[in-house]
Amino acid sequence: MLKIFIDRVKQTFYTVKKIIKHRKISFFILSYTGSTVKQLTVSRRFLGIISACATLFVILAAFVIYDYINVKTTFNKQELESKITDQNDEIVTQRRQIQKFADEINTLKSTLVDLNNFEKKIRIIANIEKPAEDDILFGVGGSTPEDLDLQASLTEKQNGLMREMHSQTRQLTLASINQQKGLESLYNELVNQRNLLSSTPSIRPAKGWISSGFGYRESPFTGLREFHKGLDIANRKGTPIIATGDGTVTFTGSKGFLGKMVVINHGHGMVTRYGHLQKILIKRKENLKRGDTIALMGNSGRGTGPHLHYEVLLNGIPINPKKYILN
Repeated sequence: MLKIFIDRVKQTFYTVKKIIKHRKISFFILSYTGSTVKQLTVSRRFLGIISACATLFVILAAFVIYDYINVKTTFNKQELESKITDQNDEIVTQRRQIQKFADEINTLKSTLVDLNNFEKKIRIIANIEKPAEDDILFGVGGSTPEDLDLQASLTEKQNGLMREMHSQTRQLTLASINQQKGLESLYNELVNQRNLLSSTPSIRPAKGWISSGFGYRESPFTGLREFHKGLDIANRKGTPIIATGDGTVTFTGSKGFLGKMVVINHGHGMVTRYGHLQKILIKRKENLKRGDTIALMGNSGRGTGPHLHYEVLLNGIPINPKKYILN
C-alpha cells in the first residue's frame, strides 16, 4: 500500500506541475485507503482573496488580543494602584492613631504622677504617713517610665514603639491600681480624722467665767486640799449648756454631789460630763452634734451657786478641759 501511495504522490506531483502553468490551481486529496484521488480546482484570484482574508483575520485577531491584554493590564494596574493608595491611606491613619495613643499614654502617665504627688502633699498636711510598701506607683523600682518618642520614624521603629506602648500600658494599669489604693487609704484616714476632730471636745460648754480650775484646790465645803476633776463655769441659772463635740448620750439623771448630770460618749475613748444642771433637754442614747443645746445651768447637787461642773475624761482618766477648749 505504501508503494501505491508513493506512486499516487508522484502522479499528483507531475499533474500539479502541469496545472501551475495555467491560471487555475488544483488540489488533490489522497487517502491511505487507496480510494480515488479527489481534485479541487480554484483560481489564483480566489486563492489570493482567501489569503488576504486570512491575513486580515489574523491581523484583526492579533489586534483584538493585544487590545484585550492591554486593557486588562491597564485595569489591573489601576486596581493595584487603587489598592496601594487605600493601603497607604490606611497606614497613615494607623500611624496617626498610634501617635495619638502614645500621646494619651504620656498624658495619662503625667496625670498619675501629678495625682500621686498631690496625695503626698495632702498626707503631709494631714500628718498621715503612707506605708513604705504602698509608696510605689509604677511597680517594682517605682521609677517613672520615660515618655514615648513620638518624633521617631514609625516606618523604622513601629514594632519597637508598639512593644513599648504595650509595656507602658501594663505599667499604667498597675500604677492606677496602686493610686486607687493610696487614695482609698487616704480617704479612710481623713474620714477617721474628721470623725475624731468632730468628736473631740473643743469648745466651751457654756458662757460665763471660770470659778474653779482643774487640779488640786481647797474645798469650799471642808477647807481641805482636794483634787478637782473638772472645770467650774459660773453664770446665771438657765444659761444654755451645749455639747462640746459629736457623740451619744449615755447618761441623764442625778449623780450624788453633782446633782442633775449628763454624760456624753464621743468615741475614741473620749467622754464629757456636765453637772449641777437645772434642766436636762436631751434623752439617753440620743446622738448629738457639737453645739447642740443639752441642758440649762443650775445649782442642783452640792454647790455654792449656779454653775456648770464640766469634766473631760480620756480612757476613764480626767484631763484638764482647758486643753480642749479652742474658743
